[in-house]
Amino acid sequence: MTTPLAAGRRVFIAVVAVLAIVGSAAVAYASHSWGSYHWARTSNPFTLKLGDNVSVGWDQYLRDASLDWSQSSVLDTVVVAGGTNPKNCKPTTGRVEVCNASYGRTGWLGIAQIWVSGSHITKGAAKMNDTYFKMPSYNTAAWKRFVMCQEIAHTFGLDHQDEDFSNANLGSCMDYTADPDGPPSNEHPNAHDFEQLELIYAHLDTFTTVAASVTTRARNARADADIGEGDDWGQVERRDSKSRPSLYKRDLGRGEKVYTFVLWANGEEDRAAPNKKN
Repeated sequence: MTTPLAAGRRVFIAVVAVLAIVGSAAVAYASHSWGSYHWARTSNPFTLKLGDNVSVGWDQYLRDASLDWSQSSVLDTVVVAGGTNPKNCKPTTGRVEVCNASYGRTGWLGIAQIWVSGSHITKGAAKMNDTYFKMPSYNTAAWKRFVMCQEIAHTFGLDHQDEDFSNANLGSCMDYTADPDGPPSNEHPNAHDFEQLELIYAHLDTFTTVAASVTTRARNARADADIGEGDDWGQVERRDSKSRPSLYKRDLGRGEKVYTFVLWANGEEDRAAPNKKN
């Protein structure tokens, strides 16, 4: 016979179990962000400019990514005229510069960088390496759409969902893959990406770093020419499933940092090796 006390204990245990599941799900979502970094803004949705420094062959992929991410309830993106030379892709305060060029046999397909002050993103850059995208294995619509979608999203503060190339596709461009067109396709965001953006941008700020002020531009101007390749990216913070550095941090002092996400080309482990500092 079940006593009222025993029944009460069972209900209590069941509630605790449900709360534990909900809690673990929240933790999983929290890990899908780039630390606590976000663009400061005073209202949602906010509009982030994407500078078009890409060639005609990349224009459609940039427009596709902009349309994809603008489906978010917290941010819109708009493609505007570029403000930099694609070869060096220097950032512009208050926006993201998107570039493509033949950057050489660097080992990487794409990189994304954000400049942060405290926990706030002040500018960003995304670069696609045509040295690899001219090769038959990468010169496809699926690869270009996947990499463009992912690198732009990093500049919002969004992280990967999975960094193991051998795992099955999650249907998100924030998932590492060796086969971006799947099935399922990893060429576009999925529901988890939009949910994570809602968590990242759940709170509002009392100021904005979007189209930031001249004062902010002056404070960060010294960083523009400092970030080159490899060793200039600073300290290795994380590695992918093939032990290649996938996230770097460079401390600029005064609470300012630059984070660099790296997506390596398949078979380029040796080129990544010199950067294995940690």
